[in-house]
Amino acid sequence: MKQDFMFTSESVTEGHPDKLCDQISDAVVDRFLQQDPQARVVAECAVATGIVFIAARFDARAAVDIPGAARQVIQQVGYEQPAFNARTCSIMTSINELGAGRDGRVDEREMSEAEIERVPAHHQATVFGYACNQSAALMPLPIWLAHQLARQLAAVRRDKRLAYLGPDGKSQVGVEFRERKPHRIHSITLIASRNGAPLPPPARLRDDLLELVIRPVFAHEPIRLDERTQICINPEEPFSSGGPAVHAGLTGRKNAIDTYGEYSRHSGAALSGKDPTRIDRIGAYVARYAAKNVVAAGLAEECEVLLSYSIGRARPVSVQVDTFGTGRLPDEAIGARVQAAFDFRPAGIIRQFNLRELPALRQGGFYRKLAAYGQMGRMDLDLPWEATDRASMLEAG
Repeated sequence: MKQDFMFTSESVTEGHPDKLCDQISDAVVDRFLQQDPQARVVAECAVATGIVFIAARFDARAAVDIPGAARQVIQQVGYEQPAFNARTCSIMTSINELGAGRDGRVDEREMSEAEIERVPAHHQATVFGYACNQSAALMPLPIWLAHQLARQLAAVRRDKRLAYLGPDGKSQVGVEFRERKPHRIHSITLIASRNGAPLPPPARLRDDLLELVIRPVFAHEPIRLDERTQICINPEEPFSSGGPAVHAGLTGRKNAIDTYGEYSRHSGAALSGKDPTRIDRIGAYVARYAAKNVVAAGLAEECEVLLSYSIGRARPVSVQVDTFGTGRLPDEAIGARVQAAFDFRPAGIIRQFNLRELPALRQGGFYRKLAAYGQMGRMDLDLPWEATDRASMLEAG
């Protein structure tokens, strides 16, 4: 295992076409679950110049205006350019309403343990959860910082401090590690787009982003920029309008940004656009929950939890824990504590996280808020899988 290395992770703003698609897909999921918590829905989206395509399959007692949900997301994200905006873009849908032959409707909150045990996974999946002590959120530092930069880039656009910025943007942070711990900030890259306003000269763009985006993010970070940190602003592309008019988008194409910035493994399956019965989505959440509690309990400095599910079985066929040599106990012993402390069954996950009800309980929906700036390590949202309420149980054994 390498001890000294440099690692980079990237994030994107909510206006990036892929993230726009994730938000539209999850907004559709929210709308169905707000009306019918037992709804089953899968929604996928693609965007290009002036066009939005949405494919949705659902079994629900609900009437959802899918194009209306998409237009609301596009408007809220801030697309107002002639080539792509909420008013004039064409929205095409492929709707498949599922009917007879589906499993009966259930409410996991009212189920007995025996009934929970009889609800199997309906899809096969291997999912990963990861946590480490590199940041306050117990996330890898490169992706944590990349998300903060992307959020700040979007914030200065929305509040008009940099009114010339467009919704599309990217960030990347490189961190040098010594003895597998963050040592210094190697590099920062920001890609910004414009909204059609007059362009600032490159020197002003650099100064603006350094003063209003980069420095505020690092003001309270324990590792600061130094004289050798490389800062690149739009290094190889013109200051374009960005967005779907420049590059197309697709749901589920930013899995590393949704999870751990590729510092740890993640499932190949998309997270957005799926209701809570999809084990490839909720399994990733409960795996993160377990890994974070292991680190919060002080059992390891970093931890990866692997869960493998097979169709027709309620419990994962494999549960593995890897602490990369940082565990206070052998990985097998920590793994045994994890299996005793956490419910990895699909219906059990839905019940303990209240995943069917959250879209109606949270103002403005729930799943759409996860679709930009990561679905793990979100300290701005009260996410059930980010709680560390099982740490004392794990520590006591």
